[in-house]
Amino acid sequence: MSGLAAKTGSEQLGEMPEGLVEQASPQVSRVYANDGKTQIAVMYDEFRSDVPLAKVSQNMQDAIVAAEDHKFFEHDGVDLKGVARAFVNNNQGGAQQGASTLTMQYVRMALAYSATDPQEVVNATADTAERKLTEMKYALQVEKELTKQQILERYLNMAPFGNGAYGVNAASQVYFGKKPADLTVAEAAMLAGMVKAPTAFDPTTKSGYPQAVERRDYIIGNMLELGQITAAEAATAKKVTVGRTTKRPSSGCVSVAKNQWGFFCDYFYRWWLGQEAFGQTSYDRERLLKSGGFRIVTTLDVDAQAAARKEISERQKDTSRNALMLAAVQPGTGEVRALAANRRFKIDDGKNPLSSNPADARKDVHATYPNTTNPIITGSSGIPGYQAGSVFKMFTMVAALEAGMGLDTTINAQQRYKSSYRDSSAPAQCDGYWCPTNSSVSESGNFNMWTGFGRSVNTYFVPLQEQVGAEKVVDVAERFGIQFRESGDADRANDPDQAHNWGAFTLGVSLSTPLDIANAYATLAADGTYCTPTPIKSITTADGAAVDAGKSRCLRATSTEVARKALDAARCPVGDQAQLGSCGGATARAARGAVGHPVFGKTGTTDNDKTAALVIGTRSLVVAGYLANPDWAAHTDRMSHDIVNPAVYETLADYMRGKPVEEFPVP
Repeated sequence: MSGLAAKTGSEQLGEMPEGLVEQASPQVSRVYANDGKTQIAVMYDEFRSDVPLAKVSQNMQDAIVAAEDHKFFEHDGVDLKGVARAFVNNNQGGAQQGASTLTMQYVRMALAYSATDPQEVVNATADTAERKLTEMKYALQVEKELTKQQILERYLNMAPFGNGAYGVNAASQVYFGKKPADLTVAEAAMLAGMVKAPTAFDPTTKSGYPQAVERRDYIIGNMLELGQITAAEAATAKKVTVGRTTKRPSSGCVSVAKNQWGFFCDYFYRWWLGQEAFGQTSYDRERLLKSGGFRIVTTLDVDAQAAARKEISERQKDTSRNALMLAAVQPGTGEVRALAANRRFKIDDGKNPLSSNPADARKDVHATYPNTTNPIITGSSGIPGYQAGSVFKMFTMVAALEAGMGLDTTINAQQRYKSSYRDSSAPAQCDGYWCPTNSSVSESGNFNMWTGFGRSVNTYFVPLQEQVGAEKVVDVAERFGIQFRESGDADRANDPDQAHNWGAFTLGVSLSTPLDIANAYATLAADGTYCTPTPIKSITTADGAAVDAGKSRCLRATSTEVARKALDAARCPVGDQAQLGSCGGATARAARGAVGHPVFGKTGTTDNDKTAALVIGTRSLVVAGYLANPDWAAHTDRMSHDIVNPAVYETLADYMRGKPVEEFPVP
């Protein structure tokens, strides 16, 4: 001891801080569906979940002592004879000996995990006399503060066992698919043997297998010598064949338990990275998620999700370049219940075809089918959304009702309407003004909000928007959650003059996603209360403390009466009956009969049928679906409502089956 101290500097031992600052080792975070039982995914950098010593088999506790520190229950943290023996042996050229007790090894790991920079990690693990002194100092202090059982528990939860398993709980699952409480003598001895050198004693490798078996048998022999097991138990344990395979749950959303949950998992993941409460940068937030040991219960309804994926798969193949995308939201909470598409949530491995966009294909850009991890249903800065057509007419109706107009406001709709909006590309006969038309000559004549919305009459809603002011309609859309992710849309929405002259806004030319529209229409079903969409029901820490994050922010977007009136008119397009007026037509008439509950909603179609959309809801759930090409907005395919409409309303029907009928409040 004196020689070691002299070599490193006698002052250093006295200068060491008195207490060991313990930093919690990284823990696996687990993500569940809204039932709190169905595990969707695990998130981790190190696969580890701490477990109390009481849930670790005595075999494992004995084996680690037999492997690493025979005198663990006798010394005070430092085995002085062992240190002296190792010092003399190592300086005389003998085989290197460590002499680190379990307590010293625990200190080494704890110092590494509490490091604040890479150099501190190096200092905590470097093979130097200085490091040994540091461990000894801290070990002596730790033994004064913790019981032997507490030290052993911390050690077993922190130790690396190879193959991505950290801690005995993870190791038990990876190597044997069982809980640590159930480890046998043979299994415990094998795991205990790996701590010394997880790579060298890895039984899954050709070179490591014989060493793992030899090391296991050596530890079984030690257990016999220490009186931990009988001779018969030792003989039986040595006869057990060591396995050559492991099974470790993969981390992240590409490894969800069921692939159809991938888009929802990704929505949650992106939501987490956007929360400033979890760190200053997205990197900090990701590290917290993957090391914090959180239990996260999401809003995903596995039955609603399964229904959505089933209805999609029956109508659109995963290999189609056109995506059928559905989102479902609960009114009044913003809780996202389902996100589904005819895509496999998987990173493209080079097997996706080239993009249907010729310009991208020339650059060797691949399509987003059949595999993608892009947020095609929920949107992002890189995926601003799709034109959805007449579903935007709802915003015009709300703005008109807010301005004091009634549902019976009548306009003589013409087949071609010369608006007041200037458009340099307009036909000559319109003298430079925008002249929208209807999809059918039958959509001419007198219409009110019930009949105009029910039959989706363009030349009713354009003059209605003129009377209200397009900027007021844009404002309603913003209050109802439309994001304006595309820069051109954002510029027009944020400039009052441009917004005032945005004539085509009421016809749905601004980009949106199925989630945007589902949540916007859910605002009507919630009596005008808009709730930000959320994937979170609850978050708790590894210690069981609740985390105050993820709650939807609910705001009054419009008055209760306006919302109820707009919803009354919105019953018309989907084949239901208004309570205050007469519908006179529908664009998705079969929806009401299929769902079997009072419903409201709207269809949407863009120019040349480049997008087909339907949104439909009850008081319990709102589902929106788009059929579009995520890779090329200017495609030439014609999207069919015969595909999107039944996929959307049958998803809602599946969800509502067996639930009590709830009528909408009378305006």
